[in-house]
Amino acid sequence: MTELEKDREEFLEIYNSLIKREGAKALLDYLLSSSCDFFSAPASTKYHLAFEGGLVRHSLNVYRCLKDYLSRERVKNEYGLEYSEESVAIVALLHDLCKTNFYKIGFRNVKDDNGIWQRVPTYEINDTLPYGHGEKSVYIISGYMKLTREEAFAIRYHMGFSNGDDERNVGKAFEMFPLAVALSFADMEATFFMEKDKKI
Repeated sequence: MTELEKDREEFLEIYNSLIKREGAKALLDYLLSSSCDFFSAPASTKYHLAFEGGLVRHSLNVYRCLKDYLSRERVKNEYGLEYSEESVAIVALLHDLCKTNFYKIGFRNVKDDNGIWQRVPTYEINDTLPYGHGEKSVYIISGYMKLTREEAFAIRYHMGFSNGDDERNVGKAFEMFPLAVALSFADMEATFFMEKDKKI
């Protein structure tokens, strides 16, 4: 079994065992359909997991990081953060649906070890639904399945202060919805620690 197949199998196992909400099956059917590239898309053009299946791998990494963060004694006992397994799976596994049907294969020229230019494949952005980042994920999910307000805000603001949003809105969202803070932490941990050297 390839790494891509393992990641797909793990994603499906978590999704099917934990996400039981009305509309969940229809959303998964869409993710598995030929009109969606979720299971083959990269996580970025060149920054992290920029390879086929990178998006699913990133989603799983964020899920692991979020579960780990929420299991910490201080987070549970002092901060009072407790969420259902379904909510954790939803926000982590689906936070980057905005990246489906978002990349296309292109080419760029790079010098090889001998200084000779070579044409190599790469990923380029091809945004056919320019609706932002986190808000696009919320929009896609909401077409199939209802999110709680905290889940929606967590997904919307998972990029934290790095998305160019009004800082007051980000800060207020973090203050009102702690799951948004936790998901943002998990996303950054996955991106900058687990995945930092996993490029093309």
